[in-house]
Amino acid sequence: MSAPTIERRTAADFEALGTRVRLVVTDAGQLPAARRILDAELAAIDAACSRFRPDSELARLDAADGAEVRLSPLLTRALAAGLDAAAATDGLVDPTVGSAMVELGYDRDFSLLAPNGTSVRVVRRPVPGWRRIELDRSTGIARVPRGIRIDLGATAKALAADLAAARIHDALGCGVLVGLGGDIATAGTAPDSGWTIRVQDVTGPVDEAVDGPTETVCLHEGALATSSTMARRWVRGGRLLHHILDPRSGLPVASTWRTVSVAAPTCLAANVASTASIVRGAEAPAWLTQRGFAARLVDQSGDVVRTAGWPQPAGLVTP
Repeated sequence: MSAPTIERRTAADFEALGTRVRLVVTDAGQLPAARRILDAELAAIDAACSRFRPDSELARLDAADGAEVRLSPLLTRALAAGLDAAAATDGLVDPTVGSAMVELGYDRDFSLLAPNGTSVRVVRRPVPGWRRIELDRSTGIARVPRGIRIDLGATAKALAADLAAARIHDALGCGVLVGLGGDIATAGTAPDSGWTIRVQDVTGPVDEAVDGPTETVCLHEGALATSSTMARRWVRGGRLLHHILDPRSGLPVASTWRTVSVAAPTCLAANVASTASIVRGAEAPAWLTQRGFAARLVDQSGDVVRTAGWPQPAGLVTP
């Protein structure tokens, strides 16, 4: 994952949405106000999109049992982002993986998930498929067929990073970086030296040594997202599982890559590309290059492949 680094007087670190959050601003005096805006944005996305809260709007959509439901503007946007991600990746990032996630044991916030447990029933079968979801984006009316559970985990967090960074900049005028785990969005003018970001397998404190290959890059605008099979892992019946599923099998993907980082104009675009690349496997570098994404891919042995202008360590990413 990615860990932005900067002077602590302009940064705040905390936990939300089941992940590590880092907020950085270029004006230290604006940090408290920026934190209030970010807290509100994260609370809103959680109330709309969480599949772990029985009172979330997404839970009510799941409980509608195939009936039409009018969604809030935020959930409409988040569901549309999930469907757009599926369309852009030929279904490799698909929001209908919810039931498969539950069957594999990922049925609650990850911080509450037992790391080791008894066997779960693992069935290889495609997920229902995003084309079965109906959404009128102009009215917010959606229909999810009976038996399909939506999981927006592959897109909603990145969307939240984009929305929060933009709203903090619009309200306060300073440069801002919002990091939600491996999803990093920026807005406004960066520091003169750029946003310094350490790219690694698993998100951790910026001052903590990490295992595995890492490198530091400098981001002056845009966003960066990292997807990894090394994060959010658990064991059931002796079988190691992780949270990136292949929609074609409904199972954790066995990928060429353990980690993929992508730079793009938005965090949402970067996250969709990084997640799809994990699922796509060996074809990912060519797929990323064709689409002009600067990317860093780490294979299972720790070897690194860079595409489409990704910098050497300490270089500059230009989405």
